[in-house]
Amino acid sequence: MSRYREIAAAFSRNGLGFIVKELGMDRVFSLPRRLYVRRDQETTKSIGVRVRQFLEELGPTFIKIGQMASTRPDLIPEDIMDELSYLQDEIAPFPLEDVQKIVKKELKADLYDLFEEFDPSPIGVASIGQVHKAVLNSGEHVAVKVQRPLVEKQIHTDLEIIYELAIRAEKKFNWAVNYQVTEVVNEFSKAIKDELDYITEGRNADLMAKQFEEDSSVRIPKIYWDYTTEKVLTMEFIEGIKLDEVAELEENGHNLESLASQLANAIFYQIFKDGYFHGDPHIGNILALSDKNIGLIDFGLMGRLSPEMKTHLASLVLAMVKQDSDKVIKTITKMGITPDDVSLHELRGDIDQLIIKYYDVPDNEFSLGQSITDIFSIAHKHQITIATDLTMVGKTLLTLEGVLDQLDPNFNIVEAAEPFGRELIREKYNPKRLAENFVDQLDEYGEIIEDMPKIVKELSIAAKKRKIPVEISVPKADNFLSKLDTVSNRLSFSIVLLSFSLIMVGLIIGSALGRQQSSLLWNVPAIEIGFVIAMLMFAWLIYSIFRSGRF
Repeated sequence: MSRYREIAAAFSRNGLGFIVKELGMDRVFSLPRRLYVRRDQETTKSIGVRVRQFLEELGPTFIKIGQMASTRPDLIPEDIMDELSYLQDEIAPFPLEDVQKIVKKELKADLYDLFEEFDPSPIGVASIGQVHKAVLNSGEHVAVKVQRPLVEKQIHTDLEIIYELAIRAEKKFNWAVNYQVTEVVNEFSKAIKDELDYITEGRNADLMAKQFEEDSSVRIPKIYWDYTTEKVLTMEFIEGIKLDEVAELEENGHNLESLASQLANAIFYQIFKDGYFHGDPHIGNILALSDKNIGLIDFGLMGRLSPEMKTHLASLVLAMVKQDSDKVIKTITKMGITPDDVSLHELRGDIDQLIIKYYDVPDNEFSLGQSITDIFSIAHKHQITIATDLTMVGKTLLTLEGVLDQLDPNFNIVEAAEPFGRELIREKYNPKRLAENFVDQLDEYGEIIEDMPKIVKELSIAAKKRKIPVEISVPKADNFLSKLDTVSNRLSFSIVLLSFSLIMVGLIIGSALGRQQSSLLWNVPAIEIGFVIAMLMFAWLIYSIFRSGRF
């Protein structure tokens, strides 16, 4: 409840207090009205700025949600995306005493027994943890990442609240259902929980190191597993210059065009060749090394593409470069889960408009990341579900293009990516691979043929028992049945009204005859009883028809 109140107050302070009322948070517990009323001085800011400030104010979980949301341009409007890219972990470092306690609890030894030297001042501070430079007793220089105290408990609490708010949003808003908000929250929650486990990050680094075992131009820090747990990560310290320090790079003899080419080749190799790629290659995670090579760090966010996904991605890139609408449509319907009722005519119209947007744009000005992001946004608009790792590619390429632009404004990213895409297409139609695929399909067909006798036998038994299920799908059946129900209700109403009129006539005639003849039967108030019963039945039927809302 306390955290709910903090979230509600943060909404208010950032001009988003109306959301508290819209989601019904004011009904969960008593809140002052000022917490969910718009503030004029805040609403003058753009929605993107307000969202960013809201996320920063609420700390680690919300900052991470924002950073991950920035990898989904298919879901987030461009103005908000731009602001999310400025999200900062403006948070004070936690004291050395806490570092010592965590290290002792995790590694079962005192800090200065494990390390010959340990810099008490962190070289990097983030919302989940901070990094200290140290020296092992064996003499190796390392970077030690230590998780912030109690951050795990806070993140789990926040994620539960965010998930509950997502459920509320889906019950109230159609857009929340269309965007599958609860599924997106689950996806982000899993990614954040993975970041809380430093063992996962260490394994990511090891997997990436294997990618570049035979390529000395890219260096990945070694993980020291004897000094690593879920809350402490010890890795090789890599000395280098950040790529935004252009003057320092030139002063140390680095060729900026060469660095741009090396970085692009490394990321394209990961995406198109290996399928396992760095999900956040921003300028702070890339270093220019003294041997003129590059180093990659921070492996909390990674993407993985299957062979099929890589091939589809390559086809999509080549189709966009060639401005082939048919190929783009064919590829996105293959790479995603396409609903049966998708309008191909409307989809083609949107793709054609996108092709016009990039028509005749020079290769060195063509944004590969933006074009892929635009395609996935169109796919999402038409309810075509694209795998998360594929949507991450768009954001990764956008980030990469930003770094490349700082190093070499004339860098041609299409020219750099095209060879990787063409090689994938060639591999797809390689006779050896086609033969292997054919053999795999034969194996699948063989299993189907092997199961056929069993299937036929089950169908035969069901047919004898007359229990073969038949399912008929009628487009817009609900609408048709609703109209049919309305017609039948009106017909019933008319029949009952006519019947009631006949009963009333009969009662009137019977009453007249009753006055002329004397009989024991006429002493019973049958007319009155019948009238009351008929009235009750009539009223009940009319009430039922109107209550159904189909009259």
